[in-house]
Amino acid sequence: MSDGASDGRRIEIVPDRDRASASTLRIDGTDQSYVDLDDPTRLEFDYVQRMADAIDGHGTPVEPLRCVHIGGAGMTIPRYVAATRPRSSQVVLEPDAELTALVRERLPLPRNGGIKVRAVDGRTGVAALRDDFADVVVLDAFDGDRIPAELSTAEFFADLARVTVADGLVLLNLADHAPFPYLRRAVRGVCDAFGEVMISAEPATLKGRRFGNVLVMASQAPLPWQALARRAASSPFPYRVVPYREVVTTFAAKRPFTDADAERSPARPGTAFLS
Repeated sequence: MSDGASDGRRIEIVPDRDRASASTLRIDGTDQSYVDLDDPTRLEFDYVQRMADAIDGHGTPVEPLRCVHIGGAGMTIPRYVAATRPRSSQVVLEPDAELTALVRERLPLPRNGGIKVRAVDGRTGVAALRDDFADVVVLDAFDGDRIPAELSTAEFFADLARVTVADGLVLLNLADHAPFPYLRRAVRGVCDAFGEVMISAEPATLKGRRFGNVLVMASQAPLPWQALARRAASSPFPYRVVPYREVVTTFAAKRPFTDADAERSPARPGTAFLS
Protein backbone atom coordinates (compact mmCIF):
# COMPACT_ATOMS: atom_id res chain seq x y z
CA MET A 1 0.00 0.00 0.00
CA SER A 2 1.61 3.25 -1.14
CA ASP A 3 1.07 6.93 -0.41
CA GLY A 4 2.73 9.97 -1.90
CA ALA A 5 3.91 12.57 0.58
CA SER A 6 3.37 16.28 -0.09
CA ASP A 7 7.11 16.68 -0.70
CA GLY A 8 7.11 14.03 -3.43
CA ARG A 9 8.40 11.11 -1.38
CA ARG A 10 7.01 7.62 -1.94
CA ILE A 11 5.88 6.19 1.40
CA GLU A 12 4.78 2.55 1.50
CA ILE A 13 3.35 0.27 4.18
CA VAL A 14 4.35 -3.16 2.85
CA PRO A 15 2.54 -6.15 4.45
CA ASP A 16 4.59 -9.12 5.59
CA ARG A 17 3.43 -12.05 3.46
CA ASP A 18 4.08 -14.47 6.32
CA ARG A 19 2.47 -12.50 9.16
CA ALA A 20 -0.82 -10.69 8.70
CA SER A 21 -0.12 -8.43 11.70
CA ALA A 22 3.26 -7.19 10.45
CA SER A 23 4.39 -4.60 7.91
CA THR A 24 7.47 -2.72 6.77
CA LEU A 25 7.51 1.06 6.48
CA ARG A 26 9.40 1.98 3.31
CA ILE A 27 10.31 5.46 2.09
CA ASP A 28 11.62 6.00 -1.43
CA GLY A 29 12.51 2.33 -1.66
CA THR A 30 14.41 2.21 1.64
CA ASP A 31 13.10 0.05 4.48
CA GLN A 32 12.72 2.27 7.54
CA SER A 33 10.88 0.20 10.15
CA TYR A 34 9.38 -3.23 10.72
CA VAL A 35 6.29 -3.32 12.94
CA ASP A 36 4.33 -6.32 14.19
CA LEU A 37 1.13 -5.03 15.75
CA ASP A 38 0.36 -8.34 17.48
CA ASP A 39 3.89 -8.88 18.77
CA PRO A 40 5.91 -5.67 19.28
CA THR A 41 8.79 -7.74 20.65
CA ARG A 42 9.36 -9.32 17.23
CA LEU A 43 12.30 -7.37 15.84
CA GLU A 44 13.47 -7.99 12.29
CA PHE A 45 16.42 -5.59 11.97
CA ASP A 46 19.65 -6.61 13.64
CA TYR A 47 20.61 -3.27 15.14
CA VAL A 48 17.10 -2.82 16.56
CA GLN A 49 17.59 -6.12 18.39
CA ARG A 50 20.85 -4.74 19.78
CA MET A 51 18.99 -1.68 21.06
CA ALA A 52 16.41 -3.92 22.69
CA ASP A 53 19.15 -6.00 24.33
CA ALA A 54 20.68 -2.86 25.83
CA ILE A 55 17.34 -1.57 27.10
CA ASP A 56 16.46 -4.97 28.56
CA GLY A 57 19.71 -4.91 30.53
CA HIS A 58 19.18 -1.42 31.91
CA GLY A 59 17.80 -0.97 35.40
CA THR A 60 15.37 -3.46 36.88
CA PRO A 61 13.58 -5.71 34.38
CA VAL A 62 9.89 -4.92 33.81
CA GLU A 63 10.04 -1.66 35.79
CA PRO A 64 8.88 1.36 33.74
CA LEU A 65 11.34 3.76 32.14
CA ARG A 66 11.25 7.40 31.11
CA CYS A 67 12.38 7.35 27.48
CA VAL A 68 13.12 9.93 24.81
CA HIS A 69 13.30 8.77 21.20
CA ILE A 70 14.94 11.07 18.66
CA GLY A 71 13.45 9.94 15.38
CA GLY A 72 10.23 7.98 15.13
CA ALA A 73 9.36 6.49 11.72
CA GLY A 74 7.31 3.35 12.55
CA MET A 75 8.23 3.66 16.26
CA THR A 76 9.44 0.09 16.64
CA ILE A 77 11.46 0.67 19.83
CA PRO A 78 8.77 2.76 21.58
CA ARG A 79 6.32 -0.08 20.90
CA TYR A 80 8.86 -2.59 22.25
CA VAL A 81 9.34 -0.60 25.46
CA ALA A 82 5.59 -0.22 25.91
CA ALA A 83 5.22 -4.01 25.67
CA THR A 84 8.19 -4.99 27.85
CA ARG A 85 8.10 -2.11 30.36
CA PRO A 86 4.42 -1.35 30.99
CA ARG A 87 3.63 2.11 32.39
CA SER A 88 6.74 3.60 30.83
CA SER A 89 6.55 7.27 29.84
CA GLN A 90 7.89 7.89 26.34
CA VAL A 91 8.42 11.01 24.24
CA VAL A 92 9.14 10.65 20.52
CA LEU A 93 10.71 13.61 18.72
CA GLU A 94 9.71 13.20 15.07
CA PRO A 95 9.53 16.34 12.90
CA ASP A 96 7.71 14.62 10.03
CA ALA A 97 4.10 15.12 11.11
CA GLU A 98 2.79 13.78 7.80
CA LEU A 99 4.64 10.50 8.27
CA THR A 100 3.49 10.22 11.88
CA ALA A 101 -0.14 10.72 10.83
CA LEU A 102 0.16 7.91 8.29
CA VAL A 103 1.78 5.58 10.83
CA ARG A 104 -0.93 6.33 13.38
CA GLU A 105 -3.58 5.51 10.77
CA ARG A 106 -2.08 2.35 9.26
CA LEU A 107 0.07 1.06 12.16
CA PRO A 108 -1.78 2.33 15.25
CA LEU A 109 0.18 2.87 18.44
CA PRO A 110 -0.89 0.75 21.44
CA ARG A 111 -3.68 2.22 23.53
CA ASN A 112 -2.51 3.55 26.87
CA GLY A 113 1.05 2.82 25.74
CA GLY A 114 2.47 6.01 27.21
CA ILE A 115 3.87 7.13 23.82
CA LYS A 116 3.62 10.84 23.02
CA VAL A 117 4.87 12.14 19.67
CA ARG A 118 6.10 15.72 19.33
CA ALA A 119 6.42 17.16 15.82
CA VAL A 120 9.83 18.70 16.42
CA ASP A 121 13.40 18.01 15.35
CA GLY A 122 15.86 16.37 17.72
CA ARG A 123 17.96 19.42 18.60
CA THR A 124 14.93 21.59 19.34
CA GLY A 125 13.10 18.84 21.20
CA VAL A 126 16.03 17.89 23.42
CA ALA A 127 16.84 21.54 24.20
CA ALA A 128 13.30 21.96 25.55
CA LEU A 129 13.59 19.06 28.01
CA ARG A 130 14.47 19.67 31.65
CA ASP A 131 17.61 18.35 33.29
CA ASP A 132 17.53 14.65 34.30
CA PHE A 133 14.38 14.09 32.26
CA ALA A 134 15.11 10.62 30.88
CA ASP A 135 16.30 7.21 32.00
CA VAL A 136 16.93 6.17 28.39
CA VAL A 137 17.55 8.25 25.27
CA VAL A 138 17.50 6.61 21.83
CA LEU A 139 18.88 8.44 18.80
CA ASP A 140 17.69 6.80 15.59
CA ALA A 141 17.09 9.68 13.21
CA PHE A 142 17.72 9.86 9.48
CA ASP A 143 17.06 12.41 6.78
CA GLY A 144 16.76 10.11 3.81
CA ASP A 145 19.55 7.61 4.42
CA ARG A 146 21.87 10.00 6.30
CA ILE A 147 22.02 11.14 9.92
CA PRO A 148 21.54 14.93 10.15
CA ALA A 149 24.78 16.77 10.87
CA GLU A 150 23.43 18.60 13.91
CA LEU A 151 22.80 15.27 15.70
CA SER A 152 26.48 14.28 15.71
CA THR A 153 28.14 17.25 17.44
CA ALA A 154 29.81 17.73 20.81
CA GLU A 155 27.25 20.40 21.70
CA PHE A 156 24.36 18.04 21.05
CA PHE A 157 25.92 15.16 23.00
CA ALA A 158 26.47 17.52 25.94
CA ASP A 159 22.76 18.33 25.83
CA LEU A 160 21.92 14.63 25.78
CA ALA A 161 24.04 14.22 28.92
CA ARG A 162 22.13 17.08 30.55
CA VAL A 163 18.69 15.54 30.02
CA THR A 164 19.75 12.00 31.00
CA VAL A 165 19.90 10.92 34.64
CA ALA A 166 23.32 10.07 36.08
CA ASP A 167 22.86 6.31 35.69
CA GLY A 168 20.82 6.64 32.52
CA LEU A 169 21.49 5.02 29.15
CA VAL A 170 21.97 6.72 25.79
CA LEU A 171 21.78 4.68 22.57
CA LEU A 172 22.86 6.13 19.24
CA ASN A 173 22.35 4.38 15.93
CA LEU A 174 25.17 5.60 13.70
CA ALA A 175 26.25 4.36 10.29
CA ASP A 176 29.60 4.33 8.52
CA HIS A 177 32.21 2.13 6.85
CA ALA A 178 35.93 1.59 7.45
CA PRO A 179 38.07 3.50 8.21
CA PHE A 180 35.07 5.14 9.96
CA PRO A 181 35.89 8.85 9.52
CA TYR A 182 32.37 9.93 10.51
CA LEU A 183 31.91 7.39 13.29
CA ARG A 184 35.24 8.15 14.96
CA ARG A 185 34.56 11.88 15.26
CA ALA A 186 31.04 11.25 16.53
CA VAL A 187 32.33 8.74 19.08
CA ARG A 188 34.90 11.28 20.28
CA GLY A 189 32.06 13.65 21.07
CA VAL A 190 30.18 10.95 22.95
CA CYS A 191 33.30 10.05 24.96
CA ASP A 192 33.76 13.70 25.90
CA ALA A 193 30.17 13.93 27.19
CA PHE A 194 29.84 10.56 28.97
CA GLY A 195 32.04 8.61 31.37
CA GLU A 196 31.43 5.18 29.83
CA VAL A 197 31.01 4.30 26.16
CA MET A 198 30.64 0.97 24.34
CA ILE A 199 29.80 0.11 20.77
CA SER A 200 28.27 -2.92 19.09
CA ALA A 201 28.01 -3.95 15.46
CA GLU A 202 28.12 -6.91 13.14
CA PRO A 203 31.65 -8.33 12.92
CA ALA A 204 31.71 -7.68 9.16
CA THR A 205 31.09 -3.97 9.76
CA LEU A 206 33.76 -3.66 12.45
CA LYS A 207 36.25 -5.50 10.22
CA GLY A 208 35.62 -3.06 7.40
CA ARG A 209 33.99 -5.52 5.03
CA ARG A 210 30.70 -3.64 4.69
CA PHE A 211 28.88 -0.43 5.42
CA GLY A 212 26.66 -0.90 8.46
CA ASN A 213 24.88 0.33 11.54
CA VAL A 214 27.02 0.85 14.64
CA LEU A 215 25.20 1.16 17.96
CA VAL A 216 26.94 3.46 20.44
CA MET A 217 25.97 3.01 24.10
CA ALA A 218 26.85 5.69 26.66
CA SER A 219 26.30 6.48 30.32
CA GLN A 220 27.88 8.32 33.23
CA ALA A 221 27.64 5.04 35.16
CA PRO A 222 29.38 1.72 34.41
CA LEU A 223 27.86 -0.17 31.48
CA PRO A 224 27.22 -3.94 31.73
CA TRP A 225 29.77 -4.97 29.13
CA GLN A 226 30.01 -8.63 30.16
CA ALA A 227 26.23 -9.11 30.33
CA LEU A 228 25.77 -7.53 26.91
CA ALA A 229 28.61 -9.63 25.48
CA ARG A 230 26.83 -12.76 26.71
CA ARG A 231 23.58 -11.51 25.21
CA ALA A 232 25.39 -10.89 21.92
CA ALA A 233 26.71 -14.43 21.86
CA SER A 234 23.19 -15.86 22.06
CA SER A 235 21.48 -13.29 19.84
CA PRO A 236 19.65 -14.41 16.69
CA PHE A 237 21.71 -11.70 14.97
CA PRO A 238 25.36 -12.31 15.97
CA TYR A 239 27.22 -9.15 16.88
CA ARG A 240 30.26 -7.97 18.77
CA VAL A 241 30.36 -5.67 21.81
CA VAL A 242 33.41 -3.42 22.12
CA PRO A 243 34.26 -2.23 25.67
CA TYR A 244 35.26 1.30 26.70
CA ARG A 245 39.04 0.92 26.52
CA GLU A 246 38.96 -0.40 22.97
CA VAL A 247 36.43 2.24 21.95
CA VAL A 248 38.75 5.02 23.13
CA THR A 249 41.87 3.58 21.51
CA THR A 250 40.35 2.39 18.24
CA PHE A 251 37.09 4.17 17.47
CA ALA A 252 37.51 7.69 18.88
CA ALA A 253 39.13 10.45 16.84
CA LYS A 254 41.24 13.19 18.39
CA ARG A 255 38.55 15.83 17.94
CA PRO A 256 34.75 15.67 17.74
CA PHE A 257 32.36 17.30 15.35
CA THR A 258 31.15 20.69 16.53
CA ASP A 259 28.27 22.87 15.41
CA ALA A 260 30.85 24.83 13.38
CA ASP A 261 32.08 21.87 11.30
CA ALA A 262 29.34 19.24 11.55
CA GLU A 263 28.85 16.68 8.78
CA ARG A 264 26.09 14.26 7.90
CA SER A 265 26.81 10.57 8.03
CA PRO A 266 28.07 9.15 4.70
CA ALA A 267 25.59 8.02 2.08
CA ARG A 268 24.72 4.37 2.32
CA PRO A 269 25.21 2.31 -0.84
CA GLY A 270 22.20 0.34 -2.02
CA THR A 271 19.03 -0.47 -0.10
CA ALA A 272 19.32 -0.04 3.66
CA PHE A 273 17.56 -0.89 6.88
CA LEU A 274 17.28 2.22 8.99
CA SER A 275 14.87 1.98 11.91
